[in-house]
Amino acid sequence: MSAFATLDDVLLLSGKAYTESEQERIEDLLPLVSDALRYEAAKVDKDIDNMITDDDTGAYASVVKMVTVDIVCRVMRQSLDGEPMSQESQSALGYSWSGTFAIPGGGISGAIMKNDLKRLGIRRQKMTYVSMMRNEPPGQEPAPPGKPTYLIVG
Repeated sequence: MSAFATLDDVLLLSGKAYTESEQERIEDLLPLVSDALRYEAAKVDKDIDNMITDDDTGAYASVVKMVTVDIVCRVMRQSLDGEPMSQESQSALGYSWSGTFAIPGGGISGAIMKNDLKRLGIRRQKMTYVSMMRNEPPGQEPAPPGKPTYLIVG
Protein backbone atom coordinates (compact mmCIF):
# COMPACT_ATOMS: atom_id res chain seq x y z
CA MET A 1 0.00 0.00 0.00
CA SER A 2 1.15 3.49 -0.69
CA ALA A 3 1.85 6.25 1.77
CA PHE A 4 -0.77 8.93 2.39
CA ALA A 5 1.75 11.73 1.78
CA THR A 6 4.97 12.22 -0.16
CA LEU A 7 8.30 13.81 0.65
CA ASP A 8 7.24 16.86 -1.38
CA ASP A 9 4.10 17.17 0.77
CA VAL A 10 6.20 17.16 3.94
CA LEU A 11 8.66 19.70 2.56
CA LEU A 12 5.87 21.98 1.34
CA LEU A 13 3.54 21.77 4.34
CA SER A 14 6.17 21.80 7.08
CA GLY A 15 7.94 24.87 5.69
CA LYS A 16 11.26 23.56 6.97
CA ALA A 17 14.41 22.79 5.02
CA TYR A 18 15.62 19.27 5.74
CA THR A 19 19.07 17.88 5.09
CA GLU A 20 19.63 15.00 2.69
CA SER A 21 19.79 12.44 5.53
CA GLU A 22 16.62 13.85 7.11
CA GLN A 23 14.83 13.60 3.77
CA GLU A 24 15.84 9.94 3.52
CA ARG A 25 14.48 9.38 7.02
CA ILE A 26 11.21 11.11 6.05
CA GLU A 27 10.88 8.82 3.01
CA ASP A 28 11.34 5.83 5.31
CA LEU A 29 8.83 7.18 7.87
CA LEU A 30 5.97 7.97 5.46
CA PRO A 31 4.92 4.35 4.73
CA LEU A 32 5.35 3.41 8.40
CA VAL A 33 3.13 6.25 9.61
CA SER A 34 0.55 5.47 6.93
CA ASP A 35 0.47 1.80 7.96
CA ALA A 36 0.20 2.79 11.62
CA LEU A 37 -2.85 4.92 10.78
CA ARG A 38 -4.35 2.04 8.78
CA TYR A 39 -3.82 -0.23 11.79
CA GLU A 40 -5.49 2.24 14.17
CA ALA A 41 -8.44 2.47 11.78
CA ALA A 42 -8.70 -1.32 11.50
CA LYS A 43 -8.97 -1.56 15.29
CA VAL A 44 -12.31 0.27 15.05
CA ASP A 45 -13.43 -1.58 11.88
CA LYS A 46 -12.71 1.27 9.46
CA ASP A 47 -10.64 1.34 6.28
CA ILE A 48 -8.96 4.67 5.57
CA ASP A 49 -8.27 3.78 1.93
CA ASN A 50 -11.97 3.07 1.30
CA MET A 51 -12.96 6.21 3.20
CA ILE A 52 -10.70 8.25 0.87
CA THR A 53 -12.17 6.71 -2.28
CA ASP A 54 -15.76 7.06 -0.98
CA ASP A 55 -15.32 10.81 -0.38
CA ASP A 56 -16.42 12.64 -3.53
CA THR A 57 -15.05 16.02 -2.45
CA GLY A 58 -11.47 14.89 -1.82
CA ALA A 59 -11.47 16.69 1.51
CA TYR A 60 -10.89 13.50 3.50
CA ALA A 61 -7.77 12.72 1.43
CA SER A 62 -6.43 16.18 2.30
CA VAL A 63 -7.13 15.63 6.00
CA VAL A 64 -5.36 12.26 5.91
CA LYS A 65 -2.38 13.87 4.15
CA MET A 66 -2.30 16.71 6.70
CA VAL A 67 -2.40 14.29 9.67
CA THR A 68 0.34 12.13 8.12
CA VAL A 69 2.57 15.18 7.59
CA ASP A 70 1.90 16.37 11.17
CA ILE A 71 2.92 13.00 12.60
CA VAL A 72 6.06 12.78 10.46
CA CYS A 73 7.08 16.32 11.47
CA ARG A 74 6.45 15.42 15.12
CA VAL A 75 8.73 12.39 14.79
CA MET A 76 11.38 14.45 13.00
CA ARG A 77 11.45 16.93 15.90
CA GLN A 78 12.50 14.16 18.25
CA SER A 79 16.14 14.08 19.17
CA LEU A 80 18.05 11.03 18.04
CA ASP A 81 20.80 11.60 20.62
CA GLY A 82 18.75 11.15 23.76
CA GLU A 83 15.30 11.61 25.20
CA PRO A 84 13.55 14.63 23.69
CA MET A 85 12.86 17.24 26.33
CA SER A 86 10.50 20.12 25.79
CA GLN A 87 11.28 21.70 29.14
CA GLU A 88 14.03 21.19 31.69
CA SER A 89 14.83 22.78 35.02
CA GLN A 90 17.84 22.34 37.30
CA SER A 91 19.05 23.80 40.56
CA ALA A 92 22.45 23.46 42.18
CA LEU A 93 22.52 23.21 45.96
CA GLY A 94 19.00 21.88 46.38
CA TYR A 95 19.85 18.85 44.22
CA SER A 96 16.72 19.33 42.17
CA TRP A 97 16.03 18.45 38.55
CA SER A 98 12.81 18.23 36.58
CA GLY A 99 12.02 17.77 32.93
CA THR A 100 9.09 17.29 30.60
CA PHE A 101 9.40 14.91 27.69
CA ALA A 102 8.23 16.25 24.33
CA ILE A 103 6.62 12.96 23.34
CA PRO A 104 6.29 10.53 26.23
CA GLY A 105 7.24 7.08 25.04
CA GLY A 106 8.75 8.51 21.87
CA GLY A 107 8.79 6.76 18.54
CA ILE A 108 6.14 6.74 15.87
CA SER A 109 3.43 5.20 18.04
CA GLY A 110 4.00 7.88 20.68
CA ALA A 111 3.74 10.58 18.02
CA ILE A 112 0.22 9.55 16.96
CA MET A 113 -2.08 11.50 19.25
CA LYS A 114 -5.77 11.17 20.04
CA ASN A 115 -6.48 14.42 18.20
CA ASP A 116 -4.98 12.94 15.02
CA LEU A 117 -7.32 9.97 15.25
CA LYS A 118 -10.27 12.27 15.98
CA ARG A 119 -9.55 14.32 12.86
CA LEU A 120 -9.57 11.12 10.81
CA GLY A 121 -12.82 9.98 12.40
CA ILE A 122 -11.28 6.74 13.67
CA ARG A 123 -11.26 7.33 17.39
CA ARG A 124 -13.64 5.01 19.17
CA GLN A 125 -15.91 6.82 21.56
CA LYS A 126 -16.99 5.04 24.69
CA MET A 127 -20.71 5.38 25.13
CA THR A 128 -22.60 4.36 28.21
CA TYR A 129 -25.91 5.46 29.62
CA VAL A 130 -28.22 4.82 32.49
CA SER A 131 -31.90 4.90 31.74
CA MET A 132 -33.73 6.96 34.31
CA MET A 133 -37.17 5.73 33.25
CA ARG A 134 -38.39 2.31 34.40
CA ASN A 135 -34.95 0.81 34.96
CA GLU A 136 -35.31 -1.04 38.24
CA PRO A 137 -32.56 -3.07 39.86
CA PRO A 138 -33.39 -6.78 40.33
CA GLY A 139 -35.80 -7.41 43.21
CA GLN A 140 -37.23 -3.86 43.27
CA GLU A 141 -40.88 -3.12 42.60
CA PRO A 142 -41.44 -1.49 39.21
CA ALA A 143 -42.20 2.21 39.27
CA PRO A 144 -45.53 3.39 37.92
CA PRO A 145 -45.43 4.44 34.25
CA GLY A 146 -44.01 7.92 33.78
CA LYS A 147 -42.39 7.93 37.22
CA PRO A 148 -38.57 7.88 37.08
CA THR A 149 -36.57 5.32 38.98
CA TYR A 150 -33.27 6.69 40.19
CA LEU A 151 -30.44 4.23 39.93
CA ILE A 152 -27.24 4.92 41.80
CA VAL A 153 -24.23 3.71 39.87
CA GLY A 154 -21.01 3.49 41.79
